[in-house]
Amino acid sequence: MKKTVMDGNMAAAWGVRLSDVKVVPNFPITPQTELIETLARWKVNGEWNGEFVNLEGEHSVMSAAIAAEATGVRTFTASSSQGTLYMHEVMYVASGMRLPIVMVNVSRGLSAPITLWTDHNDMLAMRDSGWLMFFTHNNQEVLDSIIQAYKISEDKNVMLPTLINMEGFIQSYTREPVSIPDQKTVRKFLPKYKPHVVLNPDDPMCQGIGAMGKDYMKFRAQQHKAQLNALKKIKDVGKEFGKVFGRSYGLVEKYKTDDADFVFVSMGALSTTIKETVNRLRSEGKKVGLLRIRTYRPFPEKEIKKILKDVKTVAVIDNNVAPGYGGILYPEIKSALYGTDTIVSDFIVGLGGTHTGVSEFNSIYKNALKNKKSKRYWLL
Repeated sequence: MKKTVMDGNMAAAWGVRLSDVKVVPNFPITPQTELIETLARWKVNGEWNGEFVNLEGEHSVMSAAIAAEATGVRTFTASSSQGTLYMHEVMYVASGMRLPIVMVNVSRGLSAPITLWTDHNDMLAMRDSGWLMFFTHNNQEVLDSIIQAYKISEDKNVMLPTLINMEGFIQSYTREPVSIPDQKTVRKFLPKYKPHVVLNPDDPMCQGIGAMGKDYMKFRAQQHKAQLNALKKIKDVGKEFGKVFGRSYGLVEKYKTDDADFVFVSMGALSTTIKETVNRLRSEGKKVGLLRIRTYRPFPEKEIKKILKDVKTVAVIDNNVAPGYGGILYPEIKSALYGTDTIVSDFIVGLGGTHTGVSEFNSIYKNALKNKKSKRYWLL
């Protein structure tokens, strides 16, 4: 294992390379472009032995990923913003056919107006598509999550595609120290892909066939059960990864929550700033913690309730907005805490890369403490 400094796009490319991915359909879009440019350069230099397939748009990219994975080869792709939305229709096909594709979304706000910076709406627009969904907070987690995602998705009791999010610019173009695992060790952790169902001309079969009434219900029930099966698999794979590589992962990350009476709840890269805020408030004697949601689908409701059920005040940090309603994570946290006395307030922050630093999170802390009932805020 060697440690070097790299941005999030490079970290994702290393995750793909170490996972022995064989096909990468692609179409460039800022801020994802450098990820696929890295894979293209490695292909030309003979450093990565996979197929790099250029296509005319993201709808075709996901269609090609489905075709490649259905023939039994490990497949990866990536996109951002409007590009991810252009794939939306076909992403339901990938999960419905139970294809363990892995994709990275480099989160970028949706136009109009045009921004090149992050918010989570592109990722969260996929929340009902049947894909497993992970939010990373640093570049090491991007690399590690790709390797783990193949092992989770390819499990016979899961067999669903995985979508991994990193923040546009905040991670994609920010360089951080990242440990690159040894290839031989990764191959022991993630053995060669042995698909359970393969399209083969010598042994014909059908996928994505017509299903009416109860038949359709059965397929959807199986898909939902597979999501629930993934809850245990994600924890098991995260623990195994920790034993091998020294970095453990789970459904959530709790930070100084054991004795906390106030907890921030967040997803993504802003969690690193919130940790610093927690540290400073702790130094002032405040019992503050952070719950970072790493796995968004399947939703870790039991873990959330266990950690937050006795907390007095929760501030949900939403780096997204559902116009006409508010933050998207907020109602799911409220639902998980139904029946408790916890006051849950929602703060919409950081859209389009709007700076949200320690001083802003200090203000959130003070405002949330004043609430006698749950409230929603825009932090502009």
